[in-house]
Amino acid sequence: MHTTVAELGRSQKQSHEEFEEIPVVHSVWKTAILFTLVTAVLFGIVYPLVVTGIAGVLFPRQAAGSLILKNGQVIGSELIAQSFTSDRYFHPRPSAAGNGYDATASGGSNLAQSNAKLVQRIQGDIDKLTAQNPGKPVPIDMVTTSGSGLDPDITPDNAYYQAPSVAKARGLSEDAVRALIAQHITPRQLGVLGEPRVNVLELNLALDKLSK
Repeated sequence: MHTTVAELGRSQKQSHEEFEEIPVVHSVWKTAILFTLVTAVLFGIVYPLVVTGIAGVLFPRQAAGSLILKNGQVIGSELIAQSFTSDRYFHPRPSAAGNGYDATASGGSNLAQSNAKLVQRIQGDIDKLTAQNPGKPVPIDMVTTSGSGLDPDITPDNAYYQAPSVAKARGLSEDAVRALIAQHITPRQLGVLGEPRVNVLELNLALDKLSK
């Protein structure tokens, strides 16, 4: 029995239609779970370990937290401000991160510039500082908090503003204190990035050495 061309065509068409009707089974849940597991391993374990390892080799001090030692003991970090209340020391910027510049409460006050509470607080600080140093403009970073609330640095203007009271409290000449400040000014990175700054903890440690 011979198959005609027409019959062969109909047979192929029927087979093709039956093939098209076969549903493709695709599990969205399986794909989502696999994707989650793979990305969790890659970006939650592998990537952090690789970056930490590279940083530990190339920048061991920074990777360890830029810690500052005194007599072999860790007394702080270059990256986190500390509270200094005595007139014998330079003070960091005000903080909205709680007492003692608590790193677990890092953050700003989130108050707008028009907020009455913020305006009153800043004006009160300005009035207090102006009474202590009549005729001298108050540096802005002496009365405003940083975004993190943990800024370890102050501007050179801030440090120089505090120099007279620190010198008086320690019985040092103001020129000596100002010279110490100048030695601890960190310039802009690559000459263009950031602003000149002074690390408060490092300056206070140098101040203790100067007073001995």
